[in-house]
Parts: sequence; C-alpha cells; structure tokens
Amino acid sequence: MTIQLPLAAHDAALAGAMLAMGEGARAASAAVARAGPKKRTAALQAMAARIRTAAPGILAANAIDMDAARAKGISGSMLDRLELNPARIEAMAGGVEEVAALPDPVGTVLESWERPNGLTISRVRGPIGVIGIIYESRPNVTADAGALCLRAANAVILRGGSESLNSSRVIADALRAGLTDAGLPADAIQLVQTSDRAAVGHILSGLNGKLDVVVPRGGKSLVARVQEEARVPVIGHLEGLCHTYIHTGADPAKAEAIIVNAKLRRTGVCGSTETMLIDAAVAPTLLSRLARALEAAGCELRGDERARAIHPMTPATEADWTTEYLAPILSIAVVDNIDGAMSHIARHGSQHTESIVTEDKSAAERFLAEVDSAIVMHNASTQFADGGEFGMGGEIGIATGRLHARGPVGAEQLTIFKYVVRGSGQTRA
Repeated sequence: MTIQLPLAAHDAALAGAMLAMGEGARAASAAVARAGPKKRTAALQAMAARIRTAAPGILAANAIDMDAARAKGISGSMLDRLELNPARIEAMAGGVEEVAALPDPVGTVLESWERPNGLTISRVRGPIGVIGIIYESRPNVTADAGALCLRAANAVILRGGSESLNSSRVIADALRAGLTDAGLPADAIQLVQTSDRAAVGHILSGLNGKLDVVVPRGGKSLVARVQEEARVPVIGHLEGLCHTYIHTGADPAKAEAIIVNAKLRRTGVCGSTETMLIDAAVAPTLLSRLARALEAAGCELRGDERARAIHPMTPATEADWTTEYLAPILSIAVVDNIDGAMSHIARHGSQHTESIVTEDKSAAERFLAEVDSAIVMHNASTQFADGGEFGMGGEIGIATGRLHARGPVGAEQLTIFKYVVRGSGQTRA
C-alpha cells in the first residue's frame, strides 16, 4: 500500500497535467488562428532571435544530454542526431526564419466555382487545430515542429525523447518566449516536461478531445505503438528503407558520387540509402568501382550472391533488405533489369524514398511513374528527402501513408480545408 498510493498520486498528477496542456493548447490554437499571418510571422522571427540568444544555455543542456547518452552506450548515429553545436543551433534559428518567410497557407483558396443557382463555392485552407508530435533524440525537431505548426496557425504539444529532454526544454522555452514577445499565447507551443512513457499514452488518448492529430517521428516501435493505440488520426512517418538503383544507362562518375553521398553524407537520417540495387548488365564493370569508393569512405558492404561474385563483401541475409541501418552499412543486390529493381523495392521498401541513376530518360520516367513511394528521384541523392531541401523551410517528418499528407510534412501539410459557400438568398427546392 505504501508503494501504490504514491504511484496513484503520480498517475493522477500526470493525467491532470496532460489534460491541462490540452486545454491550454486548444485555447491557444484559437488565438493563433485569429491573430493573422503578420502576427504569426512576427512570432516566428522572434522565436528565431530567442534561439540565438539562448544558444549558450542550449549548448550547456545538450552537453548534459550527450554525457548521459554516452554513459548509456547509445549508438554513434543516435549521438549524431542528439548532438548540437553552434553551427547546428544557427541552422535551427535559420530554419525558423525560413519558415517565417514562407507564404502563410491559412486562408488560401484552393479552388472556387459557381453553381447554376448562383452559389459560389470555395475550398479554403485552414489550421488543423491542436497537433501532438512524438519524436526521439533529435532536439532540433523541437524548433522545426514548433515553427511549422505555428506557420499553419496550429498549437502543438511536443513530446521529445528522454535522451534530448534537457536540450528540448531550453529550445521550447526560447520558442515560448518568442511567442510572448509577439503577443501570442505561449501555450501555442508546449513541451511535455517528463520522460515518463505514460505521457505518450495520454497524448494518444486525445486529451479529452483537445488533440486533433498525432505525428510520430521515430523508430519502428514508436510508430507501431502510435498507430495501434491512437484515438485520433495519425500522420505516419515510417522508417527510411531507401533504395538507389544503378540502371544500365548510368553514368559511372555520376553513380559513384550519388551513391557515396546517398549512403554516407549523414547515415543517421531517414533519407540515407540503405540498399543499392545495380543492373546485371553493368555490375561486372561498375560494381567494384562503386564498392571501392564506398569502402574507402568507411562503409561496410553486405551483398547478395551475385554481388559477392564480383566484389568481396559480407553475405547479406534476408533481414538486411528490411533493416534501416542508420549506420555506415549498405546492402547491395544485383537485379536483372528495371523490373527486378522495382520488384525488390515493392517487396522490401517502406515507401519512403527511391532513386534511379541513369541517362536513359525513358527508363527514368518509367521508374518515377511506377515506383510507389512518397518520394521518387532521378539522378539525385536520396539525402535530398528533406522538407528544407524541398523549399518547405523544414519538416516534421516524411509521411509514408496514403491519407492527407505524403512525403515531407511542412506547414502546408499541417492544414485542412473547409468549403465556403456564398449565396444571395438561395433556398433549396
């Protein structure tokens, strides 16, 4: 009994705190929507300034998080996601300013038409309302998500990973200070202040109707839990099982530059290529060149039997084709043709990002048309799978589902629409 009572009290306190966050966010969302684009822009600019001012505090908090993460033995790729430095903090502030410079999507008329009875009907963008975002490790997501939600006139409740809690707290405080500077309610951006996993359950419950949508950004287990337990709609972000296909018409130098960048520029991002597919027609002459370039850059290679017959490497298992390494490891398969490449992607991919390297325009257009992934590319590194690179000023994640949003989730994807009907006294017979 002496153990259960404190636990019960803790559970009740957490439930009350989460519901209060939901109520605060709902009220703030209405105020932010009424504020108009100029005031939201001013708030975003103030948020960027506050991030720069808070840089010393952010670095100090991040050092605490990094020390704790190293003590836990967290992987190198996860440490890379967690680490902040002056350049990354400046990039964070710059990203918020890029969001501030974006056109405000709220109120945009998507389409308008007039009916024979004289009614004018328009489809108009508006905010979703209150968004819950659950993410792991990367503290910069705190700034990206807060800025993008505000640009689309939403309020947001952020629940970051326990590894980045200290960093995220200081960043969130800076964002909230920027909101206050611009005369908007600080509760438009709230960070869950506990690492207790029970807080996630409260978010997934919908906070008594105060939450409108949940966006998970993290590993397979997190996304699976959110999709299974959420009582509100989910904008899904699955793992990045990205492929680069070296077609028979590939330019060798271009192929080498692209695959090395696609795999190794940053291995811990979801747009990193995890499998290279190479056409059997060019594998005997090109595979070893690409393999040597990758190995020289520190990449471990795991190949199927046909790839290993051309260049020595570790045998690939069936699990390798469905593993998001987030590390300098690349699986390689030799395929018979473009049909074999697309079949491999359809079987093993996560519908995130796929790229074809070729100078054959007809093959490229077929690949772009027939591969069913959120992002498809021609002669480009999969590392461009990023909202900032798409001109969105950042992203909350890469949505791999089929409803509402797909691909980079920026401000525009954080809106819905309503129909506005204007009449002059019409009644229906």
